[in-house]
Amino acid sequence: MSMSDNRYPFRMTRRVQFSETDVAGIVHFSNFFRYFEDAEHALWRDAALQIHAETSPVGWPRVAASCQYHRPLRFEQEFDVAVQISEMTTRTIAYAGEITRNGERIATASWKIACVRLDAGNMKSTDIPQDVAERLKPYRR
Repeated sequence: MSMSDNRYPFRMTRRVQFSETDVAGIVHFSNFFRYFEDAEHALWRDAALQIHAETSPVGWPRVAASCQYHRPLRFEQEFDVAVQISEMTTRTIAYAGEITRNGERIATASWKIACVRLDAGNMKSTDIPQDVAERLKPYRR
């Protein structure tokens, strides 16, 4: 993948499952975070990475998240999730996401993950591995 091979925003399509809705058939607000996280993990797979590789010495906890809801989603509706990296520092990755349906904005979100070293059950902030940073560059805004 060349440095000019921009791949942002990363996009995927989903369908609302019954278990994700309330009694009115509307998606429960908490599921929007799952949709964004699923797209984030798909972005990592697209970059030939795993956010939770079993043998990795680092982890990626969320340190901030926010979502704005513009329109409801209902059972069986298809929608698109777009995710891009809005900022990458030496130790954190910030994302921006948007959910749309038929071109109409449904929700927008931002969240940040931190790179931490997993050491004897404790987490300590550490630099993002260079190979991870390089593979994620094409997904940056």
